[in-house]
Amino acid sequence: LSSLRGGRRGFLGCAFLLGGGLGLYQTVKFGVHQHLAQEESKLQASKDGPNLTLYQYKTCPFCSKVRAFLDYHGLPYEIVEVNPVMRQEIKWSTYRKVPILMVNEDVFVASLQQLNDSSVIISCIKTYLINKDKGVSELVRYYPELKSVNEKGKAVIEYSNKYWLMLSEAENLEMYPEKGMQKEEMKWRQWADDWLVHLISPNVYRTPGEALASFDYIVREGKFGTYEGIFAKYVGAAAMFFISKGLKKRCRHNLQDDVRQDLYKAVNDWVAAIGKKRKFMGGDKPNLADLAVFGVLRVMEGLQAFDDMMENTKVKNWYRRVESASLNH
Repeated sequence: LSSLRGGRRGFLGCAFLLGGGLGLYQTVKFGVHQHLAQEESKLQASKDGPNLTLYQYKTCPFCSKVRAFLDYHGLPYEIVEVNPVMRQEIKWSTYRKVPILMVNEDVFVASLQQLNDSSVIISCIKTYLINKDKGVSELVRYYPELKSVNEKGKAVIEYSNKYWLMLSEAENLEMYPEKGMQKEEMKWRQWADDWLVHLISPNVYRTPGEALASFDYIVREGKFGTYEGIFAKYVGAAAMFFISKGLKKRCRHNLQDDVRQDLYKAVNDWVAAIGKKRKFMGGDKPNLADLAVFGVLRVMEGLQAFDDMMENTKVKNWYRRVESASLNH
């Protein structure tokens, strides 16, 4: 009997040992498979391109420009919505504006590169997509930061070469096969930054009702706390209505009393520059100027200024073509 009991104990011990061994094997096997899957995912990500994280305000026209560019080129990216009041999400950065694009070229090694300024981001990433012999960390050196003081005594940061793509002669010829294409693209990209962007605020805050609708949209789409959002919506709307009136008077661009007319003229000038023979300024497909202008105008969608623009100018067909190209590219 005792030998039988001893045999049972030995059998149970072997069973537990075997079960434990199988459990350990399955655990190790699962861990190995999981690790291989992660490495395969990383390898695929490295083939698809760098990992991108965009710090933004959704309603910022400069941020919208960058999203339009990334979306059109099919580049996946993560979004970090920044609280426009506290800006805690970018407290780690000495550059306190958005957009900021963080680029990790090597998913196997932490090699983050920070890109500032919407036009620098677009030019640098576009250059990288064409010529991958140079990494983003190397290309960003072609867009040096310049610090200066403006006429009001305020420190400002500008970037050299921000409308240029850093390409070889052969790459440049392939990118711009016709004479004048590069110069035209650069001219209208700068126009979007220096003129078109400055028409947005006076138009979306033109009346108290439009200002309230704009801040309702900003609060709804942005990152605000409950009470912070209520305060921003009503106090911000009132403040921006009066500020926009002051901007119109002080603006170096000499805006008209009816700022809608400036907006209408601007977008009609843009459509006229494209002409009747081209679908886009880039010809059969959008170029960087198309994407920049589209990105700026898109922030007004859902607001009265956007509806008025689409109704009273010739921009609608071009706008819908770029929108479709961005969604289907």
